[in-house]
Amino acid sequence: MRSYRQYCSIARALDVVGDRWTLLIVRELLLRGASRFTDLKAGLPGVAANLLSSRLKELEESGIVRRQYVGPPVASQLYDLTDDGVELEPVLQALGLWGLRYMADDRRHDAFHAEWLAYAASWSTVDTEPDGPPAMIQLEADGERAVVELGDGQVRCRVGEAEPADLTLRGPRRTILGLLMGRIDLPIATELGLSSDGDTQLLHRLRPSPSLRKTSRHGFPTLPARAIQQPRRPADDGVV
Repeated sequence: MRSYRQYCSIARALDVVGDRWTLLIVRELLLRGASRFTDLKAGLPGVAANLLSSRLKELEESGIVRRQYVGPPVASQLYDLTDDGVELEPVLQALGLWGLRYMADDRRHDAFHAEWLAYAASWSTVDTEPDGPPAMIQLEADGERAVVELGDGQVRCRVGEAEPADLTLRGPRRTILGLLMGRIDLPIATELGLSSDGDTQLLHRLRPSPSLRKTSRHGFPTLPARAIQQPRRPADDGVV
């Protein structure tokens, strides 16, 4: 493990979690809980097996990840976060909120999993009707499914299907994200390929969290309407 060799808490933290893939491994364990190696690799498209193994070993040595064997019916070795690892959640939340300003750029070759859309809604929105009845919103984007659950003043999200859903939103991932983050409204989202089925008034209960408004000196981190509305030319697409 490389070190910046600086007596600074930021540098010391980056000594532990600053390598490529490390924080994304933490992201997956926060979202999935205890996971097999194969599950982690599936959730990290592009990572080589030997590199993932190396990063997990480093995280174990740093006390961020623990490994345990679980007997039948699982009968597998599982990786999970320690208490120190779980304390990285607000760090990833802050990075995720800050990074929203770049999400208007939808490179069509980028990998996408439903849990990434789910945590964006969970970390970035609040229920404006804390006394409102429980409700479930089904999200379907690019063949991936996630559920937004409203109730007790909380916004909870998970991967999977809602049975039954009070509202279903289907469309491009960028359009759904822009709608959930309040950067575009339902009529614009519909023009951009979104279809909805159910009680669209539930969207009024979702609002960007106050912390989201504080992540930019210029106000709300921008998903520019023009950038969202105008698809990029094929020549601009690709992996960077």
